[in-house]
Amino acid sequence: MDSRFDRSLLRDADLLREDLFIDGAWTPGSGGERTEVVDPATGVVIARMASAAAADVERAITTADAAAPAWGRLPAPARSRILRRWYDLIVEHADDLATILTAEQGKPFAEARGEILYGAGFVEWYAEECKRTYGDVIPTNVEGRRLLTLRQPVGVTAAITPWNFPSAMILRKAGPALAAGCPMIIKPAEETPLSATALAELAVRAGIPRGVLSVVPGPPVLVGEILTSHAAVRALSFTGSTEVGKLLMAQSARTVKKVALELGGNAPLIVFDDADLDAAVAGAMASKFRNAGQTCVCANRLLVQSGIHDAFVKRLQVAIEALTVGNGFEEGSEQGPLISEAAIEKVQRHIGDAVEGGASVLSGGRRHSLGQTFFEPTLLIGVHRDMLVANEETFGPVAAVLKFETEDEAVDVANDTPFGLAAYFFTTDLGRMWRVGENLEFGVVGVNTGLISYEGAPFGGVKESGVGREGSRHGIDEFTELKYLCVDGLAG
Repeated sequence: MDSRFDRSLLRDADLLREDLFIDGAWTPGSGGERTEVVDPATGVVIARMASAAAADVERAITTADAAAPAWGRLPAPARSRILRRWYDLIVEHADDLATILTAEQGKPFAEARGEILYGAGFVEWYAEECKRTYGDVIPTNVEGRRLLTLRQPVGVTAAITPWNFPSAMILRKAGPALAAGCPMIIKPAEETPLSATALAELAVRAGIPRGVLSVVPGPPVLVGEILTSHAAVRALSFTGSTEVGKLLMAQSARTVKKVALELGGNAPLIVFDDADLDAAVAGAMASKFRNAGQTCVCANRLLVQSGIHDAFVKRLQVAIEALTVGNGFEEGSEQGPLISEAAIEKVQRHIGDAVEGGASVLSGGRRHSLGQTFFEPTLLIGVHRDMLVANEETFGPVAAVLKFETEDEAVDVANDTPFGLAAYFFTTDLGRMWRVGENLEFGVVGVNTGLISYEGAPFGGVKESGVGREGSRHGIDEFTELKYLCVDGLAG
C-alpha cells in the first residue's frame, strides 16, 4: 500500500506541503526532523511533516518582528483587499482543502468542506472589519486640549491550534490578527499540520507579505515555550485543553502578553417538558455527534426533564442508530474515526465508569467493526452528575442522558462544573428562555438549536473555559492595543 498521500485526489497538488513556512518560503527546517501524519481511518502514513527546531521558531519570530511595522502601517483598505483575495482562494479550493482535512483528521468530507467554508467566513468578515477599528474623540476637560483614542496593532502574534478543527481554528485567529495589522506565527497540532500549510500556500498566492504569516509545526513543549517566552511575541491565541491553556497563560505572564484562550468545555443540553421534541432531538444530534463528538462545544451532558424523558430517549435512540459510520471519503458517511487510540480509551473509560455506577447502554458502547479508531455512536441513560461522563469532556460519540425534575435543578446541575464554554436548552416557554439563558454560567448559549457558531457573533468561555472572544467586532480587539492621546496647546 502506498504510504503517501495520493496527490491525484487534489486538483491542485501544490497545496500539499510538508515543509515549514517561514519568511515567505518553504523550508525543511534547521534540524531535518520529520514527523508522520497518519490517516486515522486507515492507519496509513500520508505525509512526513518537517518539525521545527528552536532555531526555526526563533527565525519565524525575528522575521515576523521585522515585517510588523510595514504590515501595521499598510492602509486598512490595502490589507482588506489581500485578505479578501485569501478568502476567495480558500473558497475556490474548498474541495482540495477538505480532502486534505479529511485525510489527516478523519471527519466526513461534507463536514470537512463545511469547516473550510466556515473558517473562510472569518477571513471575509475581518477583511471588512479591519476598516472599522475605530478610535474615539473624547469631550475635552480643559480648554485648548483634545482627547482621543486609537486602536493600534499589538505586534507579533502567535496561534496554537488544535487537531479537531485544523482549518477553522487557524482562520478564526489569523483573520483578525492580520486584519489588525499583526503578523502571526501558527503552531498547528502535530496530528493535522497539512491543513495549516495548505492555507499558508494560498496566503502566498493572495499576496500576504513575507514574514506576516508563518507555520511552524513541531514539538508542542519546545515551540510553546519559545512563543510564550519571547519578548517580541505580544499576543497569544490558543484553542485546546484547560490544562495546557493554564500552562501557556502562566508562561505568557513572564512577558505580560495578551492572551486569548478557548479551553475545555462540559456543555449541558437541557430539554424541558415543553420543548419541541423534533427540534430537541435534531439539536442534540447536531451538537453531540458532529465531528464524532470531538468538539469543545458538543453536548457532553443531556439533561432531560422527567415528563418528556422516555419519549425523547426513544426518538434519540432511533436517530443515533441511523447514523452511518465510515471513512470520511465514503459517500454518505456521517461519523468518521476518533483521532487516536488514546481518544478511544477515554471513551471506553467513561462508558465503563457510567455502567459501573448504574447507567445503561441503550445503543453502541463498543469499538466499531470497521476497526482502527472507529467507535459506535453510543446512548447512555441513567447517568448521574457524579459520573466521569458528566464531569469530564468525553470528546467522543457518547450521548449521556441525565433525568431532572425542576428548572432550578436543571440549572444547578448544568452550572455544577468548573467549565463554562457552551450550553444549550430547548423550551417553548418565553419566560423560561430568558430565565435559563441568563442563569446559565456559560459564554455561549444556544436556545432551541444545537448549532451556534457564526463569524459575526462573539465566541468564548467563562470560568476555566478561557478568556477573550473570537469572531464579531470583539474578536479583533484581542490583537489591538488601545492608545490614549492627550493633545494640549491648541488654544488660540
